[in-house]
Amino acid sequence: MAARAIWKGAIKIAEIVCPVSMYAAASQSERISPHMVNRSTGNRLKRLYVDEKTDKPVEYEDQVKGYETGDGQYVVLEPEEIAAAVPNSDKALTVDQFIACNKIEPTYFDKPYYLLPTTDIGNETFVLIREALRERKAAAIAHAVLFRRLRPVLIRAHHDGLIATTLNFDYEVRSASDAFKGIKKSKIEPEMLDLAKHILKTKAGEFDPSKFDDRYEEALADLVQAKINGKKIVPLRPPKPTKKNDLLEALRLSAGAKGESASRRSASKSKTNKAAPAKKTAPAQRKAG
Repeated sequence: MAARAIWKGAIKIAEIVCPVSMYAAASQSERISPHMVNRSTGNRLKRLYVDEKTDKPVEYEDQVKGYETGDGQYVVLEPEEIAAAVPNSDKALTVDQFIACNKIEPTYFDKPYYLLPTTDIGNETFVLIREALRERKAAAIAHAVLFRRLRPVLIRAHHDGLIATTLNFDYEVRSASDAFKGIKKSKIEPEMLDLAKHILKTKAGEFDPSKFDDRYEEALADLVQAKINGKKIVPLRPPKPTKKNDLLEALRLSAGAKGESASRRSASKSKTNKAAPAKKTAPAQRKAG
């Protein structure tokens, strides 16, 4: 793999140890990343960590983590002390248990990483783990110190290798019940639900990330070019939300029933005209010459 490994260690399942290397599965390096600049001078800004008491910048090697004990007092925690607090976990993905892949709650997913065998010696063990997970349609739950923090990791078979996804802790994930409890109940008419399902059916497709358009990146690139060319930028108005009274008509139009809806209105109008024929109007009188 051309990319540089961001972590090297081993998967440990009971007495089975398989050396692996971890690579980022996703990268944001291709994104447009505007810098922070001084509006007045146009100069680029730089971020500094400053001692809040002395107001002096602190060099990188002097920046350490500290736990506040109260009254502005901190216990300094050195990186090696943090790693030592969880023995043997900084270089090992220690598997605690296996779970069925269809029992995974995606809300807990954090970031994906590819796992590859580090050495040829460990290749057979790596393939054995991969195929066992694939055959059982299972995933391994492991823990390891990654990026200076003990993290739970989900390991699954993925194509010819393994994919490790760091997981959020339970206290980091908001309760779905609490998040959605403010949503009011609404009774949906059968026709509305049928139309909505029809729209879903007509727009059914396959998962193909290559067709995803990063419209934000494209719009940002266009904005930069427009500013360079001296063009005036006019903010676009957001689309108006569909009102409750207009929802059924919007569903009909979205489902391609515009012609049908129009024909219904035309037929209704025709019946009205037949039932109540229009009165003849008198011809306009000529003006006296």
